[in-house]
Amino acid sequence: QVQLVESGGGLVQPGGSLRLSCAASGSIFSIYSMGWYRQASGKQREVVAVITDAGMTTVVDSVKGRFTIYRDNAVNMVFLQMNSLQPEDTAVYYCNAIGATTSRTPYDVWGQGTQVTVSS
Repeated sequence: QVQLVESGGGLVQPGGSLRLSCAASGSIFSIYSMGWYRQASGKQREVVAVITDAGMTTVVDSVKGRFTIYRDNAVNMVFLQMNSLQPEDTAVYYCNAIGATTSRTPYDVWGQGTQVTVSS
């Protein structure tokens, strides 16, 4: 089994910054990609940023230049540095990981989510 635990959410004023962290643990053989998604109230979950094990990144246009995704493969963690936060960034942020277990079974798992609220 593979588990993800997120941290770092909270309340921040417009223009502020937060850093989200996600730690993967369990029977991990490999993690192909790790990513961040968000779901605002009343809306569908959307991708924010994804990074592969080779370091290739995909970032949604609405956060380009403000959010940065990076990972530490040595400790199976992914981070999302969020700068210049705006009220429209308010959402529950979820971590996702795709890879294979030590049994070579593929997995696609989600964290429990962390709330980010941008408000004055």
